[in-house]
Amino acid sequence: MQRIYFDNAATTVLDSEVLAEMMPYLSEKFGNPSAIYSYGRESKQAIENARKKVARILHAEPGEINFTSGGTESTNTAFSAAIHDLGCQYIISSPLEHPATLRNVEYFEKSGQVRVSWLKHDTKGHINLEHLEELLASTNQKTFVSLMHANNEIGTKLPIKAVAKLCEKYNAIFHSDMVQTVGHYAIDLSTIPIHFISASGHKFHGPKGVGILFTHNSISCQPFIKGGSQERNKRGGTENLYGVVGFAKALEIAEIRMQEESEYIKSLKIYMMDQLKHEFPSIYFNGDAEDKSLYTILNAAFHKTDKTEMLLYNLDMSGVCVSSGSACASGASSISPVIQALYGAQMKEQIPIRFSFSKYNNKAEIDKVIDIIKSAI
Repeated sequence: MQRIYFDNAATTVLDSEVLAEMMPYLSEKFGNPSAIYSYGRESKQAIENARKKVARILHAEPGEINFTSGGTESTNTAFSAAIHDLGCQYIISSPLEHPATLRNVEYFEKSGQVRVSWLKHDTKGHINLEHLEELLASTNQKTFVSLMHANNEIGTKLPIKAVAKLCEKYNAIFHSDMVQTVGHYAIDLSTIPIHFISASGHKFHGPKGVGILFTHNSISCQPFIKGGSQERNKRGGTENLYGVVGFAKALEIAEIRMQEESEYIKSLKIYMMDQLKHEFPSIYFNGDAEDKSLYTILNAAFHKTDKTEMLLYNLDMSGVCVSSGSACASGASSISPVIQALYGAQMKEQIPIRFSFSKYNNKAEIDKVIDIIKSAI
């Protein structure tokens, strides 16, 4: 049975060009970057070249790019730095955030280190900017704002420059989880007054186990992972050499082909929306699917029936890989916390299915999936 993969928001296949770039560092160029002999110097140079490449693409300084194990570590590091090093006593975030953010907010609140406010939002997932300004203006405490650039379940995008300017106005520290947007959109950090961003390589056809934390050069903080002097004394532990090389190559490929590939992927999303609406007139879409939304994600809501409750299972049995929400929250709840937060007491009786697309998908796959859904329900 040939599988159809429509869960690219969870992870993407490794690009063959990225693998080719990584291979020498999995074989003959294996030196520890901290070693002073030729093997080590060669590895160290590869990491610094990757850092410069990533910095150039994101319009940052090389010293602001710190390689990590992925988005979750980057987000944890940003929280730790904001509270322990920068003295933040107040957190503002959203109940629609990724678990990496939500669990940090809960931890620091329960430990008594901070107080927390949750932003209001509408049923499409847009946060209320007036409420954000109201909260920022109402406190004299050092504040940490953490809001994702685009939601990983429903795709709704944040007006990041507007949020950043509000944080700047009230002297708040601003972190954004950009895991779903770095590698998919042109990001110019020189035009956004932001302190931290998180990103992960496996969301744009790079390797798993590697990400970045952008830390603005005005920020001084202690390593979250303590050990040696790696990552310019910002993160202890032997570097993921081939992962770092792969991250930079994947981002470089994404930059070069971004316009062409984003238009193609968006056409797939629109085609699937049209087909679903044609075949299932009662269907609706979670988030701001047709406007301020990721071109990679479509969260379709089927009305809850005995048949639709088995839809994920039937799709899986037919070789179709999709999800009901964040892979990082799978098994935690039968209903997505994001969907619950969107509708609250007015929670709709729905079965949400997240379809997320990549450059390797095509319309024939969409047609096949539509046929499978029709047969199932």
